[in-house]
Amino acid sequence: MTNPNSINDLLAKVLQRAVSLQASDVHASPGEPIHCRVDGRLQQEAFPELAELRFTETAAQTFLAEILNTTQREQLTERGSVDGAYSLDEQNRFRFNVYRRNGQTCFAFRLLANEVPRLSELGLDERLYELCELTDGLILVAGPTGSGKSTTIASLIDQINKTRSSHIITIEDPIEFVHRSDQALVNQRQVGTDVKTFNQALLDAVRQDPDVILVGELRDLDTIRTAVTAAETGHLVFASVHAGDCKTAVERLISAFPPTEQDLAQRLIATVMRTVIVQHLLPRQKNPNINEADQKSTRVLASEVMHVNAGISNLIAGANLNQIASIIQTSGEEGMWTLDDSLARLWRSRQISEKTAMSLARNPEILAQISRRSRA
Repeated sequence: MTNPNSINDLLAKVLQRAVSLQASDVHASPGEPIHCRVDGRLQQEAFPELAELRFTETAAQTFLAEILNTTQREQLTERGSVDGAYSLDEQNRFRFNVYRRNGQTCFAFRLLANEVPRLSELGLDERLYELCELTDGLILVAGPTGSGKSTTIASLIDQINKTRSSHIITIEDPIEFVHRSDQALVNQRQVGTDVKTFNQALLDAVRQDPDVILVGELRDLDTIRTAVTAAETGHLVFASVHAGDCKTAVERLISAFPPTEQDLAQRLIATVMRTVIVQHLLPRQKNPNINEADQKSTRVLASEVMHVNAGISNLIAGANLNQIASIIQTSGEEGMWTLDDSLARLWRSRQISEKTAMSLARNPEILAQISRRSRA
């Protein structure tokens, strides 16, 4: 790159191109072509006009001046990375992470949706909106990075905002969906800008008369402990956690506590946990019987849902987590299903391939049995 005066134009051009491609992510690293993730696949040919371009540290520093405030610059210096949000225009916002690599500055941008989608648009059962009527307890949305956890929680928060007179406080890093107060009063706080840590924001929140609290991510013991306490003391708490299934999500919370506290933690979590939703975004199998233009999304959502009934609560309190899947499997009438149930449905309807289904299955033999029974 030889013309520094064009660098801000380059940032706008790259992000506008990402919007036009409906890309999920953009990556800019010094010495490398700019890459874009489209339909789950990372590619550099998304920018044919920039094919020979190698991003430079000079460009990176100009990007920093464009998107970081003073506090974020200090965090980048102290931690080596920082999160934030950047608005390209009134319609298009990006979440970003800036990080150091061998003394150089790299960028990862993620395009945020303009509108909060309905659960049905995400591939989830709209009966889950019944959770929005709860007055207390902990609701977890789990899954790997990039599986749409924040979007699912945003859809639930949006439903509360439209239907309940309540005070909603969100604690995020960064703020992804902007919720304008409707029936509810919504106050959104960004970690690193409005407050130093998730835990401090949570401690503050319980003194701010909230009915509903959203914690963007349960990252550490202090945040988990405070979230559980908030749920125990009469607040409805939504949070995300990285886990592949419901059992692992519960384990993640309990194992964060010191061994001497885990018995108490099990009992508390068994008391406050209301529901765990797990989700995975998988490549959609092309269906030759459907016009390619009509297959709007190249990814499809596989999910698992666990509502904490008396049986599951007893299993959590007694640390018998290996039996959770069997209770979910036999509690379909309560609106529960296992990940293998979801995979079987997607495989049976030819939305995903057998290989994809088997690669994620918790029990491939049971998955095959479910699919055979459904076809019989």
